[in-house]
Amino acid sequence: MEIFVIALLVFAVITLLKGVRIVPQGEEWIVERLGKYNSTLLPGLSVIIPYLDRIGYKLVTKDIILDVQEQEVITKDNAVILTNAIAFIKVTDPIKAVYGVTDFAEAIRNMIMTTLRSIIGEMNLDEALTNRDKIKARLRESIADEAIDWGLTVKSVEIQDIKPSESMQKAMEAQASAERERKAMVTKAEGTKQATILNAEAQLEAARLQAEAQVTLAEASAEAIKRVTAAIGQEDAPMRYMLGEKYIAAIGNLAKSENAKTVLIPADLQESLRGLLGRKPV
Repeated sequence: MEIFVIALLVFAVITLLKGVRIVPQGEEWIVERLGKYNSTLLPGLSVIIPYLDRIGYKLVTKDIILDVQEQEVITKDNAVILTNAIAFIKVTDPIKAVYGVTDFAEAIRNMIMTTLRSIIGEMNLDEALTNRDKIKARLRESIADEAIDWGLTVKSVEIQDIKPSESMQKAMEAQASAERERKAMVTKAEGTKQATILNAEAQLEAARLQAEAQVTLAEASAEAIKRVTAAIGQEDAPMRYMLGEKYIAAIGNLAKSENAKTVLIPADLQESLRGLLGRKPV
């Protein structure tokens, strides 16, 4: 009899413990009765019927961070880029979250990956690399409706990284290097062209100035000849005197020259001077 009473007390205690549930803050528990949904336990103390009810699922109602793994995506212009993302979701309807999809976290992760490939596939490489905010906005908008059907709210989706693949990076570096070389060659050719033009213009200007100088010198010489002719008139004695004076000065300059080693004086110098001065030979 005592054993029966003790067993009954133990059974009562176990039954009581099975019927009392304490749900922590930030969680909601799904209660199933005989395999069918019965109720949702909110944070705090709750009581269920032992042996008939069981806790089928324990859901976290705080914001959930989902890391979307890196994947290769092909752009509209057939460039391969690598991208990954991170999503912040919240369970707003526990019933839909557990009965609407097998694994809501994996479902959202796969949907983000699929939608991300679709969005980037409609863009060129440059657009995909420079429009991160646009991709993020379209991604969140695309998965929002499906998330509601699963009892989830997508609070934010962030693109963690988006970059060309290793092969694309090498191709882009080669392209950038070729473009820099092309610009350098164009700049060098342009500089050579400008230098040639400036040099030709300088030569043209020098030739023009030289021609003007020759014309000016010729005009000055002509004017000098006119004045000398006017001053001398019909007499040839002044002309002879001037020629003799210049002849003597030329011989003197020749003697002073550093390159002159020997100065030859004509043997008939006196006769030549008399001739230049207009005197008759003796």
